[in-house]
Amino acid sequence: MRVLVTGGAGFIGSHVVDAYVQAGHAVAVLDDLSRGSEKNLNPQARFHRVDIRDRERVEHVFAQEKPEVVNHHAAQMDVRRGVREPVFDAEVNILGSLNLLNAAVAHGIRRFVYASTAGAAYGEPRKLPVPEEHSVDPITPYGISKHTVEHYLFTYAVLYQMPYVVLRYGNVYGPRQSSQGEAGVFAIFCEQMLAGIRPVIYGDGSKVRDYVHVGDVARANVLALSNGSGEIFNIGSGSATTDYEVFCLVRDLLGRTGLQPGYAPKRPGEIDKICLDIAKARRVLGWEPRVSLLEGARDTVRYFQETDKSNQAAGKAADASRAACTP
Repeated sequence: MRVLVTGGAGFIGSHVVDAYVQAGHAVAVLDDLSRGSEKNLNPQARFHRVDIRDRERVEHVFAQEKPEVVNHHAAQMDVRRGVREPVFDAEVNILGSLNLLNAAVAHGIRRFVYASTAGAAYGEPRKLPVPEEHSVDPITPYGISKHTVEHYLFTYAVLYQMPYVVLRYGNVYGPRQSSQGEAGVFAIFCEQMLAGIRPVIYGDGSKVRDYVHVGDVARANVLALSNGSGEIFNIGSGSATTDYEVFCLVRDLLGRTGLQPGYAPKRPGEIDKICLDIAKARRVLGWEPRVSLLEGARDTVRYFQETDKSNQAAGKAADASRAACTP
């Protein structure tokens, strides 16, 4: 199957590309590299450096690749930037998505898989765990823009018979995660502790999230190619974990026993508690998480330790090179 993955050089998207390639699909990646990295690109996937806001270039990629499926991960995904720049957030997440949807209709794609958000869309939940039929009350521009595309998908399915699947993610973590992301607490804690910096928790540490490993998320995207047409699925662990528990996990795995975090005021737009009901994904999509939080934390910490060693070695090599060139 020919699959076009937008945002395929990013944290989650690159793992989805890897999973599609491993499953035997022909994959093309569309990414502007504003947040993604070329080092994340699968060598077996064709790459197009394109901004999804550029309608003409998006159309050119569709004409060239002739995808049967679009997997849409490209997004403005920084909650705080969305608060500061709501117009930019809407331009990327809504208008950019419409460019993809229109191209998908014009080229007769067989399925559109959309990476949406759970916590940012549901807002502060009225009950836990949160099922898909829970009211959607986003409290940030990011949550609004991501959820808005879900409505367009439903409409396009009615108007143009375009099949789709929506995957509402919990807090995804794992290798390649960026510490600059809105939900990158594992990455932030790892990088800061490895650098000898005392991490800061925003709030009192009791804020609750539903963490799901990126490998499990990638597997959900593979299943979405053939299951669950016209459906919305929560993709999470179904378990609640506090910020302080994540801090302790990373601290202990790095051997920083005794280290305690600093604390700062809670940031605007952050909800207090979220935990997802994943029964529908089990029943209809045929998916459930396999990676435990401890196993996933070990995998993530190992990645950042290896990255830190590599960066240190590169720094030493650069210093040696400069010293050799000094007269």
